[in-house]
Amino acid sequence: MGGRVLLRILGLLCLWITAQAQMKIPPETVQQWAMVLSTQLRDLTTKYSGSLLLQKKLKDVESIIKIVELDGGDLVKKYSDEIERMLGSKRKSVKRLAESAEDADLYHDFNATMKFDYYNSMLINTADEDGNSVELGGEFPLEENEHFNKLLVNTLMSDIQIPTNVYNKDPNILNGIYNSEALNDVFIANFQKDPTLTWQFFGSSTGFFRIYPGIKWTPDSNGVAAFDCRNRNWYIQAATSPKDIIIMVDISGSMKGLKMTIAKHTINTILDTLGENDFVNVIAYTDYIRYVEPCFKGTLVQADLDNREHFKQLVDELHVKGEAKIKNAMKESFKILNEAKLSGRGSMCNQAIMLITDGAMEDFESVFEEFNWPERRVRVFTYLIGREMTFAQNTKWIACNNKGYYTHISTLADVQENVMEYLHVLSRPMVINHDHDIIWTEAYMDSVLPSTKELFYTKAQSLLLMTSVAMPVFSKKKETLSHGILLGVVGTDVPLMEVMKLAPRYMLGAHGYAFLITNNGYILAHPDLRPLYQDGKKLKPKPNYNSVDLSEVEWEDTEEKLRTAMVRGETGFIQLNIRASVDKGKRPLYLVNNYFYTNIDETPFSFGMVLTKGHGGLMFVGNVSVEEGLHDLTSPDLSIATEWTYCETDIDPSHRKYSQLQAAIRYLLGQEPDLECDELLLQQTLFDAVVTAPLEAYWNALMLTDRVEPGVETAFLGTRAGLTRWMRYAGVETRVAKRFLTATDKDNLFTVDHFPLWYRLAVENTPGSFYYYPVNDKGVKYVIAVTAVTVSSEGKTAMAAAIGLQMSLDMLEKMFWAIAKQPSDTDCSAIEGVCPLSCESSDLNCFLVDNNGFVLLSKERSEVGRFFGEVDGSVMASLIKMGMFKKVSLFDYQAMCKTSHHHASSARRLLSPFYGVAALIRWFFSNLLMFLLDFNLCGLWHSDYFVDGHKQKKVGALQPCDTAYPGFMYDSSVKEANSLIKCGRCQKMFVVQQIPDSNLVMVVAQADCDCSRQYGAIPLEPKEIKYILL
Repeated sequence: MGGRVLLRILGLLCLWITAQAQMKIPPETVQQWAMVLSTQLRDLTTKYSGSLLLQKKLKDVESIIKIVELDGGDLVKKYSDEIERMLGSKRKSVKRLAESAEDADLYHDFNATMKFDYYNSMLINTADEDGNSVELGGEFPLEENEHFNKLLVNTLMSDIQIPTNVYNKDPNILNGIYNSEALNDVFIANFQKDPTLTWQFFGSSTGFFRIYPGIKWTPDSNGVAAFDCRNRNWYIQAATSPKDIIIMVDISGSMKGLKMTIAKHTINTILDTLGENDFVNVIAYTDYIRYVEPCFKGTLVQADLDNREHFKQLVDELHVKGEAKIKNAMKESFKILNEAKLSGRGSMCNQAIMLITDGAMEDFESVFEEFNWPERRVRVFTYLIGREMTFAQNTKWIACNNKGYYTHISTLADVQENVMEYLHVLSRPMVINHDHDIIWTEAYMDSVLPSTKELFYTKAQSLLLMTSVAMPVFSKKKETLSHGILLGVVGTDVPLMEVMKLAPRYMLGAHGYAFLITNNGYILAHPDLRPLYQDGKKLKPKPNYNSVDLSEVEWEDTEEKLRTAMVRGETGFIQLNIRASVDKGKRPLYLVNNYFYTNIDETPFSFGMVLTKGHGGLMFVGNVSVEEGLHDLTSPDLSIATEWTYCETDIDPSHRKYSQLQAAIRYLLGQEPDLECDELLLQQTLFDAVVTAPLEAYWNALMLTDRVEPGVETAFLGTRAGLTRWMRYAGVETRVAKRFLTATDKDNLFTVDHFPLWYRLAVENTPGSFYYYPVNDKGVKYVIAVTAVTVSSEGKTAMAAAIGLQMSLDMLEKMFWAIAKQPSDTDCSAIEGVCPLSCESSDLNCFLVDNNGFVLLSKERSEVGRFFGEVDGSVMASLIKMGMFKKVSLFDYQAMCKTSHHHASSARRLLSPFYGVAALIRWFFSNLLMFLLDFNLCGLWHSDYFVDGHKQKKVGALQPCDTAYPGFMYDSSVKEANSLIKCGRCQKMFVVQQIPDSNLVMVVAQADCDCSRQYGAIPLEPKEIKYILL
C-alpha cells in the first residue's frame, strides 16, 4: 500500500518537473532582432525603391502644385448628365428603328405566296455535299471586329436567326423578313451616327430575329437553335406593361401523369415571361386552396429571378390528389388582386389570372359577377391541358367573357407558342393607343462571355454585363388598328463597362467607385458585384446574378437609407462607416465613405458615387509644358492604364488601332486633333511623368554602379493618374515573379474598376513606412513592400503616389535567419532564459506575420501566405485574447454554397413535437449572431450555427447563399507580448515583437509543446448563414 502511494507521489513529481521545464524565450533578445531587422528592411526598401528620392522631388514642386477638394455633389451631377446623354443617344437610335419598321409594314401588302431568299444566320457560308451554298445560305462576308468582342461580323448587313421550332419559310415569316429589310439602312446609319453602339436588333412577334451586324449563329451541341427572341426580357417588357399575375393550377386526381407534367411546364413558361416590374403568386387547388409557398399567402410578390426560381422548385414538388373545385380558388385569386389594387401594391397596371386545368365543371359564373363584371378589369387566360376536349367549351367561355384568351395544350411541344399568346392580348391596349414606351432591362450577361479564367479573379467581371433599351413596334394600318397588332420589338444592347467609364477612376481615388442601380434596387454595375462563379474548371453565371440588391453589396447601410433614396430617384448625400476588404476579401479595412447619388433622367436608373473621406476627396494638380511632359511620357519603363479613357478611341473607327498611350501622344503632338481627350487627366499624367522621371535615372544608376542584392527583382511606382514606372533589377530568367506587372497581372495594375492592390494598401498605411505582404500567385510566392508618398500645399496633404519593391522569399529568408540567431560566443550572463537563442534551432518556430495575420516568413515555405491562425491556433488565440489582433466580421451575400441532396421534409416541421423547441433555440442563436461576431470568441469557429458549405459529406450543386467570415487587424498600439499557454502536460512559451517602421510582427514560439488538442486551428473559410423562418 505504501509503495503505491510512493509511486503516485513520484508520478506527480515527474509531471510537475515536466510542466516546469518549458523553454524560456528572452523577450529582450527577440526585441533586439526586431530592431535589427527593421533597420535592414528599411535600408533595403528605401534604397532599391527610391522612395526618398521621389518624396524629395515632390517636396521640390509643392510650391507650384494645387490641392483641390473634390465636390462630390458636382461630380455626381456631371457624370450622371454624361450618362444621360449617352443613354439618350441609344434611345434615339431605337426610336429610328421603330419608326422605320412601322413605316415598312404600313406600305406592305401581305403576300401569302411570297418566295423570298434571305440570309439565315445558321446557314450562311455553309455548303452542301457538292460544294454549293445551301438554301437560305450563300456567301456572307465576315471580318473580325474588336468593337464587337473580336467576333466575325458583317457591318454592312444584318441577317436572320430563326428558332428550330419555327418554320423558316412560313408566309408570315417571309413577309415579316421582307418588311424588315428596310431596317438595314437604319442599322448602318445609326452605327455611323453613334459608333459606340453595339448590337442592334428587331425581334418579330412571329419568331424571327434580325441582328446587326450580321453574324454566323452557332447552334447548341444538339444542332438546335433554341434562342427565341420572344422569350427574352427586353421583348417581354417592351411588349407588355407591368402586370399582376395569379397562376391557378388544378392538381386534382384527373391531372395525373402527362397532364401534370404539361401543367408544370406551362407554369414555368409563364414565370419565364415575367420580369422584376411584375408581381405574381401561384395557387394550387383541388377541393381546397393551397398556396405553393405558404409564406406568400394572400399577397403578391415581385417576380424577380429569385422568386421565380423559388416558385419553380415548389411547383416541381406538386402532387395530384382529390377533386377539382375551381370556385373558391377563383374567389381567392380575385381577392388578392383587388387587395393589391386598393392598397397600392403590385404593378398598379395590368392584372390577370392564368387558369391551368383539364376542365371546369362547376357553376363559376357567380364569381365573375361578384368580382369582375361588368368592368372586366382582370383578364382571365385559360389553358386546357390534355387531349380531351370535353370541357373545352367551359374553359373557352371563362376566357372570352373576361377579356382573356383560351388555348389548348395537348403536348409539351405546344406550351411555348401557346403561352406567348397572352402577351399579345396584354399588349393590345398599348398598340391601340400607340404607347411607344421605351424600356430598359436589368443587367444581363453578354452571350459572348470571354472564356479566360483571368476575368474570374478580377472585380471587373461585374462590367461584363449589359443592359438593353427596347421599344415595341405596332401595325399602323387603318384596317387592323382596332385589332391591336404587335409586330415585334426593336432594341440595342448597352455594355455597362462603357457607361461606367464616364465616371473616370482617377477622380474617384484608390477606394472610391461608381455604381448604377435600377428603380427596384437591383445592381446594374458595382465593383463588388460578382456575377460569375467557378464550377470546377468552368465559369458560370450565378442563378441570381441580375437580381442582387444594393443592400446585399452595401451591407453597412443597415437602415437602407441609401437604397431607399436611390430607389425613389432622389439626389443627395450620405456618409457611412464601413468595413471594406481588399486582396480577395482577406484584408479588412475600416473606411468612412461619402456616398453621392442622383437619378438618370428618362431611365429607371440611379447613379451613385463614393469618395473615401480623407485622401479620396483630395487630389493634387500640377502643370508642365507639353514638350517637357512628352519627353518623359515616352520613356520605355513607363505605361498608363490601358483600360482607362485618356482619349476616346472608339468614336472614330480609324482611332481604334491606337492604344491609350499612343492616342494620348498623337493628340499632344497635334497629329490627331479630332480625338476627344480628358484634358485634366492628360495634364496630370504629363506632370507625373516629369516628377517621376528622376526615378528612371536613379534605378539605372543602381543597376550600373552597384551590385544589386540577389532577390531584389522589381522596383515600381504608380500615381493617381494611372501612370506606372518600373525597373526590372533581375532578368526574366532569374526572376521569381515573372507575371508581376505584366498585362495578365490584373490585381497589380490600374484597371477600369480598381487601383492596384499595392496602391490601395499603401494609401491606408503611414506615409514613408513600408507595408510588407506575401503574394501567392498560383504557387509562385514572393514579397511586396510598398509605401505611400504624399504632397502638401496650403495646409492640405494629398496622396501623390505609391512606390515599392518586389523581392523574392529567398532574399528575405536569408536576411531573417542571419539576424535571428545569437552567435555561440554571446555573453549570456545578463540574459534570463535560453542563450544563445537561434531561430534555426528545432526547438523554436519563428515567423514574420503581417498586420492581417498572414505569414510572410516561416521555416516551412508552404506556410507562407497562409493565415497564422491556421498554422498555430494556440498562439493566435492568445494574441486575439490579449488584444494584439482584433477580429473584424465580414459578410458575403453573393456567395455560392454546396448543399446537401437531402433536405428536411416540410411535414416534419409540422408533426415533430420537438421542432418548436429546436426552432426557438436556433432563433436565439441567429439573433445572437451579430453580437457574437463582434467579439473575439475563439470558440465561434466551432459553432453549430454555421454550416460549412465545403465540408458536407453529401453535396449537390452550388446554389446562392449568404456567408459570414472573419478578418483580422493588428492593433499597432500593442508593440510586444509574451505568455505561456497551458497545453495539458506542457506549457508553450511565445514572444511577439513589433518590427518598427513596418506592418510586421516577429513571432518566436516554443516548438516542442503541441497544443493542437487544446487549441484547434482558426480558419478564415466562410460559413453559410442559415436563416430560420418561424
